Amino acid sequence: MTIAKADFIEGMAKGMAVLESFDTERQRLNATLASQRAGITRAAARRHLLTLTHLGYLETDGSYFWLAPKVLRFSGSYLASARLPRVLQPTLNRLAAQTAESFSAVVLDGDQVVIVARSGSTRVLAYGLHLGARLPAHATSTGRVLLAAKGKADFNAWMKGRELPRLTAHTTVEPRKFRALIEEVRTQDFCVASEEHELGVHALAVPLRNMQGLTVAALNVVAAPHRLEMRAMQRDLLPLLLEAARELRPLL
Repeated sequence: MTIAKADFIEGMAKGMAVLESFDTERQRLNATLASQRAGITRAAARRHLLTLTHLGYLETDGSYFWLAPKVLRFSGSYLASARLPRVLQPTLNRLAAQTAESFSAVVLDGDQVVIVARSGSTRVLAYGLHLGARLPAHATSTGRVLLAAKGKADFNAWMKGRELPRLTAHTTVEPRKFRALIEEVRTQDFCVASEEHELGVHALAVPLRNMQGLTVAALNVVAAPHRLEMRAMQRDLLPLLLEAARELRPLL
């Protein structure tokens, strides 16, 4: 969304940039680190850190700052009020009960995917597969499905000047190979990713489209190698994912 310059609140944008500076790589930041990550001056970062602490969104030991539980209000409110997670949850639970595997629905946010719904399976397969988790789009089956849904011009803009981080020895990072991979996903309309985000984890994903044909999310299943090899996943689980996507389409 584009807004007029007069409507843009610079201070709010800087405050959100400071909040977004905290992630799994850096759980604790001081003013210097926050300024570097948020792209603002150290003095501005310090003021925002102190204000966010005063408001209860951060905690501090006097030198370093870290996220406080209050930030969960945002994700909690989204999950409680957003239509997409509520629509998808019964289907994810049914698939998990039917197969004893773990299913998730994700959306694309920049260079990451965000889990907005997941099955209630107690099986833990991969690190960080919780509601609200953010995963690199280039190395995940869901991310590739959502990138493949972009028009070619938009995908080229996404790729321009981008470095694809290597997360495991199996991660596709060479741009030409990655472009070919995305084109393959466009053709077959599903994606498999084997140990590219995390060793020991296979994933299979399909797009979730609405009645207008717009891809609004991706549905995936993850399994450990000792549970199902990739051929077995495609044989046994891909039909279930495709059928679920067809059933959900009128609801999206």
